[in-house]
Amino acid sequence: MRRRRRFVAFTAAIVLVAAIIIAVAVTVANLGRSNDSAAPPIEPQESASPTPDSTPLTASEQLLASTDDPNACAVTFAGDGITEAPVLQTQGELYAKLPVPQRDGLVFAGWYSTPEDAAAFTVANRINGSEPVACTDRQITLNGSWKTPEENAAEEAAIPILMYHQFTTKPEGEEGWLRGNYAYIGDFEAHMEHIATGGFYLPTWDELSAFIDGRLFLPTHSVIITDDDCDISWLQLGMPIVIEKQLLTTAFCITVDGTGPSPSMYVQQRSHTHDMHTAGANGQGRMVNWTADEIAADMEQSAAILGVKEVMAYPFGHYNETAKEGLRKAGFEMARTIEPGYVTIGTDKLAMPTVRINYGMGLDALIGLIG
Repeated sequence: MRRRRRFVAFTAAIVLVAAIIIAVAVTVANLGRSNDSAAPPIEPQESASPTPDSTPLTASEQLLASTDDPNACAVTFAGDGITEAPVLQTQGELYAKLPVPQRDGLVFAGWYSTPEDAAAFTVANRINGSEPVACTDRQITLNGSWKTPEENAAEEAAIPILMYHQFTTKPEGEEGWLRGNYAYIGDFEAHMEHIATGGFYLPTWDELSAFIDGRLFLPTHSVIITDDDCDISWLQLGMPIVIEKQLLTTAFCITVDGTGPSPSMYVQQRSHTHDMHTAGANGQGRMVNWTADEIAADMEQSAAILGVKEVMAYPFGHYNETAKEGLRKAGFEMARTIEPGYVTIGTDKLAMPTVRINYGMGLDALIGLIG
């Protein structure tokens, strides 16, 4: 019996060991299958480089981004003490209202195409509203310079405002009491050629205003060209010459006569009043017969037709303090008389003198007047 019990125990032990071996084998097999079916390990990837911040747009680039005009040009201003923000101008058109910076103890001496020109005050490369915008890649930089008040006064600039009226193709001139008004067109062409090739600076009216205030330096070799009445002879004979020579000119038009748009950017049309170029009750112009309110109303009507105020020319040269008051009420800053003389620092802006051109005044006469 003892041997039988030992045999049973021995058999049971073998069975237990066999069971353990089988269990271990099954477990190992399952682990192997589990490892075979597992997804391959994810290879570590290099972290993406951070995207650098985009370069911020310059002030000029921001201006260009704000417009769809393909001819827009961003004009940047540079130079010692220059803080003016960039402005948009139009490629191929004349510069419009360039700023006149101010600086304590100094007088602005203009904008130039290069820093070297600004330092040398090179008149030929001074840029203003008589010049068309010419930019590269839709951008351009203008360079400013300064003079001292003493240097500005020492220039002793006296700016002539030339006044033409009608024109004739007859070298011998016209007949009648208006004979003196008719400049021979051959003389006029010689005058304009002299100005175009003689190194003259052509100030704009806003520049002339700043010059009178002592805020802007103008060179002695400056001249302003004007015509009175917008007569048919001006339209047919005179105007084509200034357009051909690209000379900034102001035509003072009587708007009641009918005034269309200017045919050229070089011809600025300004007011010779709307309907005051006629005699009043005392034989003088309406400009000195009407009230300030009546004058202001007429000038507002004229400005509405022309689309600009700025400067006017007194009909017949007649004006008084009431006329000046009417102009101020209408928002006009400047007015040209027929009184002989030159514009200097401190000139009355509502009584600017002129250099009248009469029949028979050839090139030598003009040179004697303007250099």
